[in-house]
Amino acid sequence: MKKSIKIVLLCVLGLVIVTGVCVWLQFGSLVQGVMSCEKLDDGMYYMEYKGDDGFKELMARGGCNDVSVLASYVMEFLSKGYFKPDSLDVPLKPIACSTLTVKTQEGGVMMARNFDYPYGTALIMHTIPDEGYESITTFSTDFFGFGDDYKPEGFRNQYMALTGLFMALDGLNEKGLAIAVLDAGDKVVTHQSTSKPDLTTTTAVQYLLKNAANIDEALALLCDIDMNSDPGSAYHLSMADATGRSVAVEYVDNNMVVTESPFVTNHYLCEAKFLTGLHEGDHRHEKLMEQYDASNGVMNAKKLTETIASVTQLPEKGAIVGGTLWTMVMDLSHPSVTYYSRRHFDKPFHFELCKQREP
Repeated sequence: MKKSIKIVLLCVLGLVIVTGVCVWLQFGSLVQGVMSCEKLDDGMYYMEYKGDDGFKELMARGGCNDVSVLASYVMEFLSKGYFKPDSLDVPLKPIACSTLTVKTQEGGVMMARNFDYPYGTALIMHTIPDEGYESITTFSTDFFGFGDDYKPEGFRNQYMALTGLFMALDGLNEKGLAIAVLDAGDKVVTHQSTSKPDLTTTTAVQYLLKNAANIDEALALLCDIDMNSDPGSAYHLSMADATGRSVAVEYVDNNMVVTESPFVTNHYLCEAKFLTGLHEGDHRHEKLMEQYDASNGVMNAKKLTETIASVTQLPEKGAIVGGTLWTMVMDLSHPSVTYYSRRHFDKPFHFELCKQREP
């Protein structure tokens, strides 16, 4: 009798172990990502994820032509197929931002970026995918559509925050390619429609950082997808790479247009729609140009930080947008990024890439 009970218990234990191993194989990377989440400052959190980032399967399915399709796929990926919603709403609204790319006296390249929006919470996502380049990206959790009171705190909410694997408003990869999404200046959305895979604006940022080492490769990848604007506005992409090249990628009548520029704000730069979206009283582009020209486009990290800080937005009535949620200063030659939350320039948070990749 005792021997039979022992055999049964051992069988049950073996089943539990096997089940646990299977569950860990499916969810282990996700759980580790959840457990890495930490609050850095008011309105800023950090997560690290290592493993399958889900992009291979997404692209095999043809990508996503709107955020509802993307959200459904993300929920399926995070649940490993156990939950398949019909559709979800992921809001994104017009955002006023600034970027500036400069060279250093040592011949390096740096890019700075302000994300201007009246409220929100920054989620920094450090991704080391099984396939593709390591990257550090940022997204506002308020655009996830998880509710006004959502914060990535507690296991459930931190698990939901892994949605940031698929959506980025800016970021840098291990090869020194930097990309940022900015409001382009009008409401003309982009919806390319061919047989190519589809991506939305913010999903494209993650896709490019994962697969492109420089601007040329990023532009080639954009030519091989159909771009679909996230809801709310028209957007353009500010890109820079370790060679020092910097461009604005814009869409006019669903056609991609590339304009060389070291600074980008919230009006069109291409010839076809030049200055569309530039509002009276908005001198950010002008201020960046003046400081860039005064330094001949050469700055150290301190000067670049001061320059991008000069066009941040105060959380007060009358501001162009009302508040800068985060500022990032990226070193493209030695890939790393320093973040500042909500104009707290006395509290830098520095992250380097390629430090945790296994040999």
